[in-house]
Parts: sequence; structure tokens; C-alpha cells
Amino acid sequence: MDLKRLKHLIALADERNFVRAAERVHLSQPAFSRSIQAVEAELEIRLFDRGSMEITPTPAGSFVIERARKLLFESRCMERDIGLYRKNQIGDLAFGVGPFPAATLLPTLMPELRQQFNRVRLRVEVNNWVYLAEHLRNEELDFFVADTRDLPPAPDLEVRLLARQFGGFYVRSGHPLLKKKTAHVSDLILFGIATVRLPQLIRTVLTKILSLEEGGLLPFALECDDVQTLKRTAIGSDTVLAIVHAAVVSEVAAGDLHPLNFPDIPPLYSEMGIVSLRGRSHSPVAHFVIERLRVLAAAAAEIV
Repeated sequence: MDLKRLKHLIALADERNFVRAAERVHLSQPAFSRSIQAVEAELEIRLFDRGSMEITPTPAGSFVIERARKLLFESRCMERDIGLYRKNQIGDLAFGVGPFPAATLLPTLMPELRQQFNRVRLRVEVNNWVYLAEHLRNEELDFFVADTRDLPPAPDLEVRLLARQFGGFYVRSGHPLLKKKTAHVSDLILFGIATVRLPQLIRTVLTKILSLEEGGLLPFALECDDVQTLKRTAIGSDTVLAIVHAAVVSEVAAGDLHPLNFPDIPPLYSEMGIVSLRGRSHSPVAHFVIERLRVLAAAAAEIV
């Protein structure tokens, strides 16, 4: 089976139009049509219904296209493995990082990475797991590290759990809550909370400890995946910061932020994991990064 023709099948299945699919694979429309016909003739089966509005795969076509995607993925992995073997290194690495590990792990990781692999070109995407999973599946990322509790189990993804990062609530120096003899967690509602996009499990816990009705609106004054912006907001206003402890070590040491202690609430934490495509090979530098992330995550988990 010609791999190029398999690419043509996938293009037609995705575009559902001969003209657009032909443009996608840089062929003329007649040449593209002949390619699809040649595959159907070779397999002796009709793969597409040529409707008046759009082209749709037949049940047999869906069966073939699913396997074609797997074959092309394996082909790309093989090409990549051969390149790694021949060069003994990789020239590019792209990986994703969630907001909390970006704030707690990257500052240590990146200098080490540049020191040891100074010829490698790096691209790091900092975003939430939804964005990172999409770009991983598009093969734009080699892997990503983020809180994985909301990530649905999927046969194409492999998740390697790391250590938990525990967190809590922080406010600026001189904040009204610091002057109260006994602060209650419900006091957070008055000032609003600044945090990243939180997993549903944490949202459920917050709903309970704030005594809100199930499905009630949480007092998030600011949701932002840029941790630096969240910290500056908390330092410059009465907004309460919800964050992992490891992300505010320097601000606490400088006296810019102070923890709020609510002894009756359950521990809040980020459940970090490394996510990659199942069966995807990793370059030596990717293996280095994954191992360092494991070690750094374990160290960050000890900060409480």
C-alpha cells in the first residue's frame, strides 16, 4: 500500500471535498481523484460515498482510514527514530508545561537544559492541559507536564504521574484578613480569588468548603494561566491568591505574600503528570527533560 495514497485517503476524509483535499496534498483535482480510485480498485471496495453536498466515508472507508492513520503515525515515528539513531541527538524539542509546573520547575530546568544541550533548539508552550493535549495529538509537542486530573483516559495517551504540589491561599502584606484574629474560609468570598484554570475536583472541594450550593458560582475574581500576573495582582490588591506553595517561595521570603491558615479545610494540591503519545519514541534530550522534571517535581512537593 502506497503511503502517499493513504495520506490522500485521510485528506479526503478530513476535508470531505475533492477540491480542498487535492489542494491540501498539493495535487490537481483530477490526479487526486485518480489516486482515490486507484486505492478503491486495489482494495476492491468503495471507500467514499460521493454525495451532492459532501464526501463521506463508507463504513468500510472508516475502517480503512482509521488504520491508515495508525500506519502513517508509525511511519513518522520510524523516520524520527532513524534520524535520532543516525545523528545520536535531536535538533529540536517542543514540550508543553501547565501554569504551576511552569512557575515551579522551569526556572531550574531551563538553565540546566541550555547548559547540557546547547545545540538543541527549544520550544516551550505554557498553557492549560486542554490546549496542550490538542497540540500533543497534532504532534506539535513531544510531551507535556500539567495537572492531569481532568484529562479523560484515552488509548492514544500515556500518562506518567509525578509528585503532588500542595497549595493554599496567600494575600499581600497588610491585607485585612491578616488583621482578623480568626479568619474563616468563607471570608475569601468578599475579596475574590485569583488562580489558574483549576481541575474540576478542586472546584468541587472549593464549592464545599465555601458552603456554596452545588453548581454555584465560585468567587473567582481572576482566572489566568500566567502565574506571574496572578502574583502581581495579589501583591497589588486585596485579591486572594490560590496557588501551589512552591510558586511563591521568594515572595513569602520577601514578605510580599503571606499564607492564610484555614486548619479545617482538606489539603489542596496539583496532581502533576507527564503526558505523551502512546508508542511515541523520545530523543535523548527529551528523556533528560522528563527525568529532570521527575526529580524537580519531587523536590517541589516537599515545599509546604
